[in-house]
Amino acid sequence: MRKFLKYMGMRGSWRSLSAFLVLAACLFPILAFSQAGSIEKSFHHGTEALRNGQLEIAAADFSEVTAHAPGFAEAYFNLGLVRLQQGRSNDAVPALQKSLQLKPRLRGANLFLGIALYREDNYAKSIAALKRETLLDASNPQVWMWLGVAQLGAGDAASASISLDRAATLKPDDVDILYHRGRAHMLVSKESYERMYKADPNSWRVHEVLAQSFVEQNRMEEAIKECQTAIDLKPEEPGLHEELADIYQRQNLLAEAETAFQAELKIDPQSVSSMYKLAVVSIERSKPEAAEQWLREVLRRTPQSADAHYQMGRAQAQLGDAAAAITSFSAAVKNSTEPDSETVRQSYYQLAQLYRREQKPEDSRAALDSFMRLKQQADARQAQKLQDKMKRAAEGEGAQPQ
Repeated sequence: MRKFLKYMGMRGSWRSLSAFLVLAACLFPILAFSQAGSIEKSFHHGTEALRNGQLEIAAADFSEVTAHAPGFAEAYFNLGLVRLQQGRSNDAVPALQKSLQLKPRLRGANLFLGIALYREDNYAKSIAALKRETLLDASNPQVWMWLGVAQLGAGDAASASISLDRAATLKPDDVDILYHRGRAHMLVSKESYERMYKADPNSWRVHEVLAQSFVEQNRMEEAIKECQTAIDLKPEEPGLHEELADIYQRQNLLAEAETAFQAELKIDPQSVSSMYKLAVVSIERSKPEAAEQWLREVLRRTPQSADAHYQMGRAQAQLGDAAAAITSFSAAVKNSTEPDSETVRQSYYQLAQLYRREQKPEDSRAALDSFMRLKQQADARQAQKLQDKMKRAAEGEGAQPQ
């Protein structure tokens, strides 16, 4: 498992650091030397070589600088970066350690030392170096990500999840951070469930977790069985009947879902989610009166819910109250916090149909135009996501372990 994590950590994230490496090489100004400008020239030449990916040339230049200016911390730093990019982490470690001996607060040095040590499977020292970097550069998401990756390598998923949560807060849409964060939380969950099973294998909680696991595997019949067993063991536990109802609804077993949602509301009459879901099932079962009743209560508690307004429009349309349905679908559009959501798109579609029935062709055409525009945008996004996914898959197949 650790080898897998190490491979994914390097393959998925090194590319995002390469730009930082070159940038780091350019950040440190030339110090004043007593020697003539040959050292300065070598440093500049090495920096350019590093920027251009000429690693052997860069290594020779920085080695020459460190030989003639052994107190120049930045030269050791850059030499360490070159060795790291060459895949020579065993040579990168002493160079980066030397840079830190000369300048303990050198920004980035502990980060790349931590990466080099991680490559060497020295997780404890890697974590220590990366923690030092968090004190110097706490707002850098890459530092927190690599700390989490190293903690995963060390088998400490709980600590890794904390570090990766911090990284995700700083950079919410970074796919590498999200991958490692998901992995960490999955391992924490797995460890918790294994301990729970050992503590009490007959607990209703164990059956609930098994049901959730079967749902994730799309093994719905087994999920229903485990959820029913949990209910038999703990019949008055809030949430269990709703979980069972959700499974039934996914299977399009609407009568069973309706019964389970009703059972949940007997146990927890304040459950807004069960009210809303029961209303949706009622609409699907052509029971608009019951749906309208539940949705009025949902909207009383959450008046800005775009989804509830949309479902209310559906119920009112089934009841034949076109004017009220138009008001509800319009409210769904107005209250949505996501202007391009499926709820908004379908609200425009329903409005187009209702306006047409009400003989308001201009309003119908405007609503239909809005629906088509949003649908085209959604289709374009979906196509781009598929293209990006295929591109990442192709890159993954061509990548080699570091």
